[in-house]
Amino acid sequence: MLALATLAVTLLGGGFWVDTETQAQAEPTATEVTTMPSRSSTRSPAPPRAPAAALAVPQPRDCADAPVLPGVGPVWSARLPASTRQVVVVSGTNGSDATTTLYTCSPSRGWQPLDSWPTIVGASGWTDHHLAGDLRTPIGVFTLSDAGGREPDPGSALPYTRSDAFIAGGRGLDGESLTGAFDYVVAIDYNRVQGRSPLDGSKPLGAERGGGIWFHVDHDGPTHGCVSVPRDAMIALIRALQPTMHPVVLMGPATELAR
Repeated sequence: MLALATLAVTLLGGGFWVDTETQAQAEPTATEVTTMPSRSSTRSPAPPRAPAAALAVPQPRDCADAPVLPGVGPVWSARLPASTRQVVVVSGTNGSDATTTLYTCSPSRGWQPLDSWPTIVGASGWTDHHLAGDLRTPIGVFTLSDAGGREPDPGSALPYTRSDAFIAGGRGLDGESLTGAFDYVVAIDYNRVQGRSPLDGSKPLGAERGGGIWFHVDHDGPTHGCVSVPRDAMIALIRALQPTMHPVVLMGPATELAR
C-alpha cells in the first residue's frame, strides 16, 4: 500500500531484524499520522490459544533439519531465527509487484505453504537502507508481534489494537482511494518497539530511518514502503499468525532472497 549487500543481523527491542540498514517508510498517512491518542482505542492482549477460526497450523518440535524454504538461498536461510516456525515470505517480482506466501514448519514435512497472495510494495521497489520518504520497502528479516485495525479483532492470536485512529487519509500515489486500507494491519518490526500497538510512533533508529511499515489492506496502488495484500488475505494472515511459533517476515526481491 501506502505504504543487496551483506547485511548485519541485530537484536533490537526484543525483535529480530536485519540492519540492511533497512527500513521502509510509513505511509504519510500511516503510523506517523495516526499516533494521536484515540478515546475509542482498545488494546486486546494475545489470547491464551489461537481462535477456532484461525487457519490450521502444525505445532512442530524441531525444524533444524527441515529443507530450506522454496526460493530462499543459504544466506537468507541462515538469518532466520532458530525458534521460528512461521515465515511470511514476500518475494518481489517486478517494480512494486510481489507475492506473499505464508509457511509453517513441522519436523516431518519441513516448510509447507499455507496460502499465497498477490502483493504490492513500495512504489520505488526495494532498499537495503530505507530512509523516510524514499518510497521503498526494506529488505530483511523482521519479527511480527502486533496487529490492529479500524475493524474489530477478526480472531488474532497476536495482541490486537482496535482504534478509529487507523485511518488512511487523502489519495494514494496513483490517485486511488485509501478508504479501508488500515482496516486490518500487522506491524512489521522495523524501527519500532516490539510489543506495542502498531500506532505507537517510537523509532529507535531515529525518524530519518522511517517507520510505520505494516502489512495492510491493498488499495489498488503502490505504497510508501508498506506491504499490501487483499482484504481477505489480511484477515487470513492475522488469524494464522501464532506467537508461539515466533513468526517473522522475510522480504525482498526474488533474486536477493535466492542468495
